[in-house]
Formats: sequence, structure tokens, C-alpha cells
Amino acid sequence: MEGCTVDYGPPKTLYNRFVRWRAKCVWEAAFAALSAAGGPPAEVLLGSTHVKAHRSAAGGKGGGARSQAIGVSRGGRNTKVHAVCDGHGRPLTFLLTGGNAADAPQALALLQAVPEGAIVMADKAYDADAIRRFIESSSAVPNIPFKANRRWKGCFSPFLYRGRNAIERMFCRLKDFRRVATRYDKLAANFLATVQIAALIAYWL
Repeated sequence: MEGCTVDYGPPKTLYNRFVRWRAKCVWEAAFAALSAAGGPPAEVLLGSTHVKAHRSAAGGKGGGARSQAIGVSRGGRNTKVHAVCDGHGRPLTFLLTGGNAADAPQALALLQAVPEGAIVMADKAYDADAIRRFIESSSAVPNIPFKANRRWKGCFSPFLYRGRNAIERMFCRLKDFRRVATRYDKLAANFLATVQIAALIAYWL
């Protein structure tokens, strides 16, 4: 039958079920349960990536584009996906903002569950005293390169930092999914669920 998939049924039925399960936090709970199954990671990597917002993503109800994590930057209208992953590049936490949002202010929310004794690695965008103090207060160790204009510089291991590219490879893997690489969803909550499903398929199932 035209407009139906052989295995799952009409596309509208599938989309409505996806939205209902998202509203009931089914996707979020599945992602949280499976990503925690490997135990606390020894390394935690922090980063972000831009995702182009398709024109069909405009007009989401609930306070305008900003509240739906769509912002305007040099690349046009886009969403920024902030993430935490383990040393193997397996995603642990996601957070969405508009594409014009800075990285550092999102770090504290992403690192709420950083395990004790973990090494936290991020790029220079996260070189802020508040972030370093928060990591150390969680009994973890920051390994973040220092900005050129910083007067005080503590310990930093370039050897350990070589492994941080795992989070960049994770973003590339997730963007192999077309619905992640280009945001079609009007609602930020639906797009976040899409990212979580892609992460489950690519890394945790």
C-alpha cells in the first residue's frame, strides 16, 4: 500500500507513536539505562557540534526559535548539540542550545554526574576557572588546555589529551544519520529524542 512501510505501518502512525513515547520519556529512559550499564567511565570527554536547522524546523510552538534550541550564527539557522562521552566515544549525556550559544556555560549542567576520580577532557572553549573548580569539587581531574591569554597555568597532559578526538568521531558517527545531520523537527524535545535514538543504535544496542 502506498504511504506504508511493510514492517511498521503508515508513516503518520509511526511519527505519532514516536512523539507519544518521547512525551512519556521512553527514549530518554532507554538511553539513560543503557549508557549507564557500562559503569562509571575513567575518562569523560566534553564537546559540541553544530547541526543545520532545515526550513521545516521553523514555527515550533512554545516560545519561539530560541526556546526550541534554534539560533542564528555565521552558518545560518542551526542547533548546537552539546555532549559528554566516555573514553571510547560512547555518548553519556546530551544537551541542546541554539547554534549561537557559547560552550562553557553548558558545561556545569553536562558534568553534574561526573564520576569520582574521572579525567575530564575538553578543548580550550571550556578553559574557565568555574569549570575547573566544579570538576575538582566532584573529585575529578580536569585536563583542559589553557588559553593563550591565561596568566596562571596548572597541570596539563598533552599525552592524555590525544584521546579527546573520540568525541569528535562520535559526532561524525551520529551525523551519519540524516535526521541528526540536518534538523527537521520543529520541537527541541523531538530532535533530542532523535539524537538519543541514533546514539542507542550506533553505540549501545
